[in-house]
Amino acid sequence: MTFDDLKSQIETGEIDTVLTCLVDMQGRLMGKRFHAEAFLEIADSETHCCNYLLATDLEMATPDGYASTSWQGGYGDYVMKPDLSTLRPVPWLEGTALVLCDVLDHHTHAPIPFSPRELLKAQVTRAKSMGFDPIMATELEFFLFEGTHDQIAQNGFRLQPISNYNEDYHIFQTTKEEPIMRPIRNHLRAMGIPVEGSKGEAEAGQEELNIKYADALATADHHTLSKHGIKEIAHLNGAAATFLPKWHRDRVGSAAHVHQSLWQEGTNAFFDPERPLGKSDLMDHYMAGLIKYAPDYTYFMAPYVNSYKRFAKGTFAPTQIVWSVDNRTAAFRLCGDNTKAVRVECRVPGSDMNPYLACAAMLAAGLKGIEEKLSLQEPFTGDAYETQNSNEIPNTLRDAKDSLSASAMLREAFGDEAVAHYTRAAEVEIEDFNRVVTDYEIARGFEKA
Repeated sequence: MTFDDLKSQIETGEIDTVLTCLVDMQGRLMGKRFHAEAFLEIADSETHCCNYLLATDLEMATPDGYASTSWQGGYGDYVMKPDLSTLRPVPWLEGTALVLCDVLDHHTHAPIPFSPRELLKAQVTRAKSMGFDPIMATELEFFLFEGTHDQIAQNGFRLQPISNYNEDYHIFQTTKEEPIMRPIRNHLRAMGIPVEGSKGEAEAGQEELNIKYADALATADHHTLSKHGIKEIAHLNGAAATFLPKWHRDRVGSAAHVHQSLWQEGTNAFFDPERPLGKSDLMDHYMAGLIKYAPDYTYFMAPYVNSYKRFAKGTFAPTQIVWSVDNRTAAFRLCGDNTKAVRVECRVPGSDMNPYLACAAMLAAGLKGIEEKLSLQEPFTGDAYETQNSNEIPNTLRDAKDSLSASAMLREAFGDEAVAHYTRAAEVEIEDFNRVVTDYEIARGFEKA
């Protein structure tokens, strides 16, 4: 939707509300609903929000320990500046459009360095300065449950998936879910998101949405808007969608695989028909960077305590930091070998990732691999779950937090302020979890301890 489109639809009464949104640390949309006519007055300037929006946890609490915000500092304002290139309709909400905003310092109007969208934009700029256009695609896996989120919470989180058996590629089972999945595909496509299709995934009630590849920033925008839309559309149809990576110990988890390549002058710079597997030296360096620095950026792919429950043998979630050719047991899968579509798929991220942060971190690692001209190890073959490899994915959020804090690569790419900010976010999650007495502890030790 162009700005002129918006003005015309406001004049005709088709649009009366504009959602003006930023993306928070958790990858959620936060912001305001403007009357459309009032939005026109600030569309090319700014509005404001409390600066705690980039320093909260999942519960919207205000933890201490952040350098950027505090009670002592008074919780002032950030500037939200609409990026009018992101204007789009919200087809499932009557008379509504949406725009994403850049987050700026209230006094200097400089970008906030740890804003998720800003971190990705900075790495895209870095790639372009090296002569590359980063192209990415993300997969959205999620579960659908009977009842809305509100009803499930009131029911004590007794969860019933919308189906009762594994529906991977299963047409009959997914036909039953079309009252929800069909409007998801159609509404998101009408929103301007290039949805290609959906399918059942490898568990009861599990879905996957596929979106066409795009430049890295657009890919993150598409992912975030789709995740938000899936939740809202499911709610409007009496169901709940969750992107929690692991909701049950005996069920497989949900991922958000990220496909990536670098392009030059409209062609895939990862492709070289003269080299084995059709992959270029450039691709080797990039993939070697992804592998070398994977522990450094695991936090951005798995940001919560629950994220690490997903990494389990025999679940299609990786445990070893190895690459392989079309092998879904490896952390990094070479796809499209010997074709112009050759690319690397990172299988580490869970469905709870913030796509801006994950894509920025992976891009930073890959570009560092190019700068260092890293050599790529030979591809792994076989079952990566059975290998004894010293290069394991961090096993816990604490391990990932420590690797993030110690990462010279990410401090160079993101800056000390951003690394400290997200290290504190990981600490907050750990501290909160450590205060909780779980049902597991009660059932296990109430009598026997």
